[in-house]
Amino acid sequence: MTEITRDVVIVGAGAAGLTAANELRKAGLSVAVLEARERVGGRLWTDVIDGAMLELGGQWVSPDQDALIDTVAELGLETFSRYREGDSVYVGPDGAVSRFTGEMFPVRPETERVIDEITHRLDAMVAEIDPDRPYAHPKAEEWDTVTWDAWLRQQTEDDEAVRNLAFATGSAMLTKPTHAFSLLQSLLMAASAGSYSNLVDADFILDKRVVGGLQQVPVLLAERLGDDVFLNRPVQTLEWSDAGVTAHAEGLTVRARSAILAVAPVLYNRISFVPPMPRLQHQMHQHISMGFVIKVHAVYETPFWRDNGLSGTAFSPYEICHEAYDNTNHDDPRGTLVGFVAGQNADDMFRLSEAERKDAILESLSHYYGPEAKDTVVYYESDWGTEEWTRGAYAASFDMGGLHRYGADLRTPVGPIHFACSDIAGAGYQHVDGAIRMGRLAARNILEDGRV
Repeated sequence: MTEITRDVVIVGAGAAGLTAANELRKAGLSVAVLEARERVGGRLWTDVIDGAMLELGGQWVSPDQDALIDTVAELGLETFSRYREGDSVYVGPDGAVSRFTGEMFPVRPETERVIDEITHRLDAMVAEIDPDRPYAHPKAEEWDTVTWDAWLRQQTEDDEAVRNLAFATGSAMLTKPTHAFSLLQSLLMAASAGSYSNLVDADFILDKRVVGGLQQVPVLLAERLGDDVFLNRPVQTLEWSDAGVTAHAEGLTVRARSAILAVAPVLYNRISFVPPMPRLQHQMHQHISMGFVIKVHAVYETPFWRDNGLSGTAFSPYEICHEAYDNTNHDDPRGTLVGFVAGQNADDMFRLSEAERKDAILESLSHYYGPEAKDTVVYYESDWGTEEWTRGAYAASFDMGGLHRYGADLRTPVGPIHFACSDIAGAGYQHVDGAIRMGRLAARNILEDGRV
């Protein structure tokens, strides 16, 4: 058993933990980062599958994500724009395929009017939400005790309008059925990106990618820390008191003045706390759960859809793959599509055999792009639900009523223990940008609390 002493021990080598560690090191403090996996990056993971470089986790950079943009630039990384020239595709309730340009789906004029009216209403509501304090809104309790689906259906009887409005924060972001989370949780998701309109604008929210993959951000941050990053070291026990903390991992013990838990809240229960966490935290963390989405990577000899005048952007609340995009790598002659299967559809897909699931998903993609979509040279499904140290995707959110009940306590330190991850961010919630912001905040709070 090796025993070391540091000013701060950080659990988790994702973007949040590594950002916090680098900020603390800049301030002259010593750190140790303990990571359960054999790699850094958390939900950022770039790998080569059957000869194709695939971003298995997070990958996009939006123009409002200042913390991420600054970090990418500071690390000397380059970005490139997502391909978006040509028509987008929409599949309607009757299975009819329509090509279109612009933001609005090609729906009936009456449905378009309803979508536009409710979008403006939502933008006005979101403008009143502080993404760092959604629970402080005067209507927080009211909005947190009605489901996102129920609220939308109170606004209109147009089912197609409801499905398309629900999509942005349901399948596309929280990746849970729309009856499983509240209006307030949906408004927070939109507020974290600046507006509801931003979330439905694919050209905004899915703007750029990093050449070589977004996982380079944590990889380069970890390189700066050198031997202070310890892989394959899941923390089993964390002893804590006003005097400091002691983190016990297999073969390693770290004594420190403070700790940062830089992992998703759903993983806190993998650690035995001595003494136990306070009652409030025990209750709060039981009301937070991960969403679930399958990220589908389909690689082809060429980006054939471009020759057909398609951008690769496709949507439908009626399809197994509710959205898909051109995900071709920078300067790659081959073409790559990325599709997403979320919530109940994802559950249903994993009740099928591997071959049946692939056939069903590629059939869905073919509805957008034609029969050529079934002829892949590489096919891969990112299934974060089976990742022991993740357990879902993209991120964690509260169940019904949990946000207004516990939101104010989500980031509150417990003695010397601080918290940092994208799941508890305001701006950049669920994104790498939010993870970086929370890493900076945790480091700043430690520097200010006088323990080190």
